Amino acid sequence: MLDILLVDDEPDFRAVVGDALRDAGHRVTLAANGAEGLSLISANVFDVMLCDIRLPRIDGLTLFRRVRQESPGTDVILITAHAAVADAVAALKEGAYDYITKPFDIDEIVLQMERIAAQRALKRELEQARAELSQRKAGTNGTRAIIGRSPPMLRLSDRVETIAQSDAPVLITGESGTGKELIARTLHERSTRTSKPFIAVNCAAFPETLLEAELFGHERGAFTGAVKRRDGRFKAADGGTLLLDEVAEVPLPAQAKLLRVLQEGTVEPLGTNEVTRVDVRIISATHRNLRERIREGKFREDLYYRLNVLDIEIPPLRERRGDLPLLLQYFLNKFTAPGKTPSTVSPRAWAVLSQYGFPGNVREFAHAIEHAVVLAGGGEIDVEHLPAGITGTLDGTTSSPGGNLRSLAAAMKEFEHEYLLRALAQSNGKKMKAAEILGISRKNLWEKLRLHGIAAEAEAEE
Repeated sequence: MLDILLVDDEPDFRAVVGDALRDAGHRVTLAANGAEGLSLISANVFDVMLCDIRLPRIDGLTLFRRVRQESPGTDVILITAHAAVADAVAALKEGAYDYITKPFDIDEIVLQMERIAAQRALKRELEQARAELSQRKAGTNGTRAIIGRSPPMLRLSDRVETIAQSDAPVLITGESGTGKELIARTLHERSTRTSKPFIAVNCAAFPETLLEAELFGHERGAFTGAVKRRDGRFKAADGGTLLLDEVAEVPLPAQAKLLRVLQEGTVEPLGTNEVTRVDVRIISATHRNLRERIREGKFREDLYYRLNVLDIEIPPLRERRGDLPLLLQYFLNKFTAPGKTPSTVSPRAWAVLSQYGFPGNVREFAHAIEHAVVLAGGGEIDVEHLPAGITGTLDGTTSSPGGNLRSLAAAMKEFEHEYLLRALAQSNGKKMKAAEILGISRKNLWEKLRLHGIAAEAEAEE
């Protein structure tokens, strides 16, 4: 709901438009001339001022400029006849939100207010996210913060705090991209071992023989290519924490040796009978279902119980959509160059982001925002700045059971593109006429033409 000031000297116009906006759920205050409007602006704060350019006592442009001085947060939409369009365009350059020409469809005004309400709601969410991130940054004392305020993430944070002080092994599960290593590092940083090493090893990155050497170490000549002695990751993590990422991919022979290390607290490097005692907290992570791997004979059940003394399951991003504004602001800050102001996000782009499923979870979301920040070049992020895979324009298809059926976003974009071309053809390239045919403002038409890459074809009118 918006607080709207409507300034117009035609009583019937004020009544009709005012009633339509109230029916749409907004609070509306009416003024019959510029002086009355200025008095109301001086005494109240409005979200939007909708005013005619031609007004008695104080004209609309003067009123607009006073509003810019006294209430810069108020969006202004100017109403003009065709003869005064040049004045309205000049006002756009000074910061007016938009202008509309009489006669117009009242539904267009209602849609404009919906867009402004969406923009303001998004701005409030991002401002709240910025404030929360600033508070977290000030209160973390150098430790990592888990970004999220949704119920699943609050439960996750509580669980991390509870088990961080323990030395018991932890198994972290969750889909790819949910942040398993981040949680592992957070556990380490909030534990009594925080001053000792945190060592991470991706178990899927090494073949069987090299994985054993990587974990337990080896003597010179223990295998082909072992030209010198090397301590393993267990020894490197002594006193601290060892993360076994993608633990489900550990080959069965290496699982047996890993189980022995966990049982006895000692490691035996390849190529030697020397036994070395180590004090390491084990954190394991996987996106696979280990119980299924056990049933398939690919993972030892006794090792599973050794690793899974404590467990943490990270929810996928689609189950915590309430965290999207906070994550959005976090990544906008992260990917903006130091000293620069983070980009803003248009309601259309936000609608696409908030409706997308993000199968790649937070990692995919982060990549999408980085992509958009680069393409937007410091300006507002719109739909065209998002990755094609998210907007549905990569190849017009999805991996859903629909086979070759295109995504809804792709189909809607193609339809809009063709409809814009038809409107321009019907209006003989006249953008004002095309906007009237489409029932949108001239400014909105230009935005759509640029989005669809057909702005150049419309230059003939200019």
